[in-house]
Amino acid sequence: MGLPAKNKGAILSKIATNDQHGENSEYFDGWKAYDKDPFHLSRNPHGIIQMGLAENQLCLDLIKDWVKKNPEASICTLEGVHQFSDIANFQDYHGLKKFRQAIAHFMGKARGGKVTFDPERVVMSGGATGANETIMFCLADPGDVFLIPSPYYAAFDRDLRWRTGVEIIPVPCSSSNNFKLTVEAVDWAYKKAQESNKKVKGLILTNPSNPLGTMLDKDTLTNLVRFVTRKNIHLVVDEIYAATVFAGGDFVSVAEVVNDVDISEVNVDLIHIVYSLSKDMGLPGFRVGIVYSYNDSVVSCARKMSSFGLVSSQTQLMLASMLSDDRFVDNFLMESSRRLGIRHKVFTTGLKKADISCLTSDAGLFAWMDLRHLLRDRNSFESEIELWHIIIDKVKLNVSPGSSFHCTEPGWFRVCFANMDDDTLHVALGRIQDFVSKNNNKIVEQISENDQVIQNNNAKKQNWRQSNLRLSFRRLYEDGLSSPGIMSPHSPLLRA
Repeated sequence: MGLPAKNKGAILSKIATNDQHGENSEYFDGWKAYDKDPFHLSRNPHGIIQMGLAENQLCLDLIKDWVKKNPEASICTLEGVHQFSDIANFQDYHGLKKFRQAIAHFMGKARGGKVTFDPERVVMSGGATGANETIMFCLADPGDVFLIPSPYYAAFDRDLRWRTGVEIIPVPCSSSNNFKLTVEAVDWAYKKAQESNKKVKGLILTNPSNPLGTMLDKDTLTNLVRFVTRKNIHLVVDEIYAATVFAGGDFVSVAEVVNDVDISEVNVDLIHIVYSLSKDMGLPGFRVGIVYSYNDSVVSCARKMSSFGLVSSQTQLMLASMLSDDRFVDNFLMESSRRLGIRHKVFTTGLKKADISCLTSDAGLFAWMDLRHLLRDRNSFESEIELWHIIIDKVKLNVSPGSSFHCTEPGWFRVCFANMDDDTLHVALGRIQDFVSKNNNKIVEQISENDQVIQNNNAKKQNWRQSNLRLSFRRLYEDGLSSPGIMSPHSPLLRA
């Protein structure tokens, strides 16, 4: 019959029963809503469109073409099956030598050929999630602190904290300077942590940033390297979007800074890079994560830990061949950047038609969308979640609210644009434009009927419009009004 429900938790571990995974956040709730009602152009045209998944599907055709032309790269083909016995047998946690060499070579190409990487420092892991957790196990003990600029990737709470016991202290960044990170802000957070008797073990950066899509300039990155060296704390840089750059952006890797900074100003034993092929190559299902450290002891420890999350040997074999094909890689990186730039421009231009602006960005698979003018209360995270519910339940788009990324200002949303085809993107843009247009029309009607004085005063009229726009969205949420054909009262979130 089993134990009574109230006693079931008593026989499980603290990890099994705590809530540190973060699965109960709006970030994951949006995914759950999508899973229950996924959009399809023909089979479910009124379903929820997934815009919460940072996935690059724009160049999969190039990879498919390469696979067709190189059947010998797979043990599952007539041309490659002769390698089956060697690949199917046990492989130690170092990984295939040619795979590590190909990864190191590709990491250099993904950074514009400005730096080189040592294959002997390449450590495998099960995706960037596994790589980030592995580096935490290597560098910190339970209760130790890492500083992270906010807003930061929502799943870092899971990846970095859940099983390691490491604590995260955000370094708040604000829209007043376009969320730019400064050494002064890091130093402030560092001192605050020390005043609270916290042991700060390091600083974690995502460069390019998720969710902002911005990149650190070389001066800022150099000063941060100097800062961690002075404080004798680690610097972990998540560079999984290194080649996911468009609009002529110039990505600077921390490896470039390490090479250029005077040796007296950097302790390379404190510098570590996390990488993967999930974003730059659009291969998240392959679960290829990389820890690259300049610290010999970290490389040794991480390699031992990689036994818990190895990349399958047949995946290593195929990728070793693909990433060693310079002609293919060069064309892929160039074409990916071009297509991402076009998609970003189409998407942000479409948002502008709905009077929605985004933070200026030049990298990533998403836009940082500013919807502060649509909030009932611009200073309220409760208002942000109300608006998020409307977007999920009524507009039928899964976007991620800024609060799930620990943004300190309500009203910002991350919205992904590279995980769908062109037709789906246009449907999504149409829904957004229609939603905003319908509510703006309601406001215009209110103006003509109720307030002729304000109508004749442009400055006051704009203030009144913004205030009533927020109120109209609040009423829309409470009354269940919706655009015909695309908003359902049967959302799983409403039922929950």
